[in-house]
Amino acid sequence: MRYSVKTILKAVIGAAAVMGFALSPAGAAEKKDFKVAWSIYVGWMPWGYAVDSGIVKKWADKYGINIEVKQFNDYVESINQYTAGSFDAVTVTNMDALSIPAAGGVDTTAVIVGDFSNGNDAIILKNKDKLADIKGQNVNLVEFSVSHYLLARALPTVGLAEKDLKVVNTSDADMAAAYKTADVSAVVTWKPIVSTILESPDAHKVFDSSQIPGEIIDLMVANTAVLKDNPKFAKALAGIWYETLATMKDGTKSKEAMAKASGTDLKGFDEQLATTKLFSEPKDAVAFATSEDLKKTTELVSKFLFEKSLLGKDAKSEGAIGVEFPDKSVFGDKGNVKFRYDATFMKEAEDGKL
Repeated sequence: MRYSVKTILKAVIGAAAVMGFALSPAGAAEKKDFKVAWSIYVGWMPWGYAVDSGIVKKWADKYGINIEVKQFNDYVESINQYTAGSFDAVTVTNMDALSIPAAGGVDTTAVIVGDFSNGNDAIILKNKDKLADIKGQNVNLVEFSVSHYLLARALPTVGLAEKDLKVVNTSDADMAAAYKTADVSAVVTWKPIVSTILESPDAHKVFDSSQIPGEIIDLMVANTAVLKDNPKFAKALAGIWYETLATMKDGTKSKEAMAKASGTDLKGFDEQLATTKLFSEPKDAVAFATSEDLKKTTELVSKFLFEKSLLGKDAKSEGAIGVEFPDKSVFGDKGNVKFRYDATFMKEAEDGKL
């Protein structure tokens, strides 16, 4: 899953920060062996297929390196392992990249902008069909996750704030079952859980991530020092990614494999893809990464994380962690840049230069 029962709890953030400062990165200086961590989510399933189909080995061989791609069942654990220096790269959302490794002091670069949630994440009410009806209710969600962010972005659209309701921290694994209980009347979650809950006749979707397009982003990030000394690693990652995405356009074989690996069938996988804006073409990913909209999103996400005390215990403002964009402009503290968007390797894929 993209999220887990432990997602973005403050204790986890603190532990990640300690690891980030205490341990060395997975390796600066030139090297031959690299480790990539990924977890089950519709937008990241291509990484598993790339391993099984030999695409990872093909591109690693092209650049004379070795790449181990490891699947994690616990999303947060994969990020913590990356933050601790055990992995060179990891699949992660933009929000979590900022709040765990970057806040933990690990300079991190987004090499591939893979997709954004375009309806996968949703607010659902029981026996109510307007978002404003959420006022005064207990709202079950994974606290400090992108579900929490979605709620924070939705409430002002109807003149509400979080103080107008009560957040109930609930495991993603328990969400569908919780909805069926009499005590639960409002939930915020993601697919495939959303699809399961909406099968109930009393369930009404009142807001989803398509209403904040481009804000919940799925990335492949890597340790900045590792990338600087090993650009071949980033080139291989980009080559792997776009060749694998191409297989999804040519037929159903790869998608069927990805569906099975994620615990669904082709129909279920296609349903998830339908509400995922997957950047199948590198030119589209480059355009997104170099847009002014990404800068605005970064400000919104940083503000949410600061308000939830998720930018580190010493953060004095939402700009405590500097975020650098492809044009080298920086949001936040230019003296503390720990997260970067780099379109270099996606652009090389677009130009056929990998």
